[in-house]
Amino acid sequence: MSDYRVEEDSMGEINVPKDAYYGAQTQRAIDNFPVSDIRFSRNFIEALGMVKEHAAKVNAALGEVDEGIANAIKQAAQEVSEGAFDKDFAIDIFQTGSGTSTNMNANEIIARRANEIKDDDVEVDIHPNDHVNYGQSSNDVIPTSIRLSAVLAVKNTLIPALKELKEEFQAKGNEFSDVAKTGRTHLMDAMPVTIKQEFDGYSRQLQLNIERLESALERMTELPQGGTAVGTGLNTNPKFGAEMAASLSEETGIDFSEAEDHFEAQATVDAPVELSGQLKTIAVGLMKMGNDLRWMNSGPNSGIGEIKLEALQPGSSIMPGKINPVIEESITMVCAQVIGNDSAITVAGQSGNFELNVMLPVVAHNLLESITILGNAVANFARKSVSRLTVNKDKVADMVGRNPVLVTALNPLIGYDKASKIAKKAFKEERPVKEVAREMTDLSDEELDEALDPIKMTKGGFME
Repeated sequence: MSDYRVEEDSMGEINVPKDAYYGAQTQRAIDNFPVSDIRFSRNFIEALGMVKEHAAKVNAALGEVDEGIANAIKQAAQEVSEGAFDKDFAIDIFQTGSGTSTNMNANEIIARRANEIKDDDVEVDIHPNDHVNYGQSSNDVIPTSIRLSAVLAVKNTLIPALKELKEEFQAKGNEFSDVAKTGRTHLMDAMPVTIKQEFDGYSRQLQLNIERLESALERMTELPQGGTAVGTGLNTNPKFGAEMAASLSEETGIDFSEAEDHFEAQATVDAPVELSGQLKTIAVGLMKMGNDLRWMNSGPNSGIGEIKLEALQPGSSIMPGKINPVIEESITMVCAQVIGNDSAITVAGQSGNFELNVMLPVVAHNLLESITILGNAVANFARKSVSRLTVNKDKVADMVGRNPVLVTALNPLIGYDKASKIAKKAFKEERPVKEVAREMTDLSDEELDEALDPIKMTKGGFME
């Protein structure tokens, strides 16, 4: 028996795998784009299924599609959203720039499945274009699915992960709030800071990143649906776009709205480009956090060794006992990928010609990949690294005591020039600053203890 069935579209007949739910147009796209083996992600397919489900619901409510047909489409589309047909979304990301191939992929799957489950009183064959795609175009479906999937991923995955990491840094900072360590500028010793001050800085970065995302989502929640082919709304009910936004808002609990201007919403991907830029900003900040912890953990003997990250796995295939900061290395690689993805999205954003952007699939793929891997890596960073790190208090105290820059606090008491001589001598002889200052000044031990208290130095102002 043949493993194929014959399907027909406007270009003629084509063989399609016998058990595939997709049809002729999908098969042509599979044949045309043997490029990367990269497919649309699970969260994009979920959103695309939601768009088709709610389109059927709205069209039925507006009297545009028979209720029996709409009910079958809704059920089939919901199954698509839930992942029942992921293997049938077999088209490469690098395809037609509008994503028409993937829109038709969904239409064909849903139509075939809807015909299987429709009620007996539905006498017509449910058609991919005439019914599933009614009142829609790839040119508003795909941009809407990009926005819907990205908003859901940011709200459900990335923002919660950023909040969790922020809380872990705050908790760990509070745990070691009494520890003053050597501050560093240019990777060189500087005035002391506390662990809490350093970690609170990371927490503030994360809070600002959350706020950046929330601001960008305000533009992402304007949906292009209802503009059809070029933004005019030809062949759809004038109420369709607003009703779609309302229906999706009701299901998700997110305040979606119809695009204020469909020509802007379909001719550009400015809102996804903006969101990607915020993801890049987050990646830049996380890169610093990960690298800071790597430096602070370095050693254990010949590095800084201020903190100790939990040992999670052997670090070398040849050096026994070696442990590496693997979580930090993981998150910095994710950051590099997100920065690269943003570059691709930036180029894609420039590729709108007149009424349509023609790099929508690569925008969808890169944007959702960035959101997903950032969310996963941030949560992993919080749980397996920050929450478990410890501080080597004795080593931190010894290093801060030997920091020549501590003499800065003596400037008001003995002057810059005298303080400089003490610093140079302490550095040359590898001795604590307090010990050298005791020999080179008339200050009492009490005065030196008061002036050279690292914790007092972290509080700013003049030392008294």
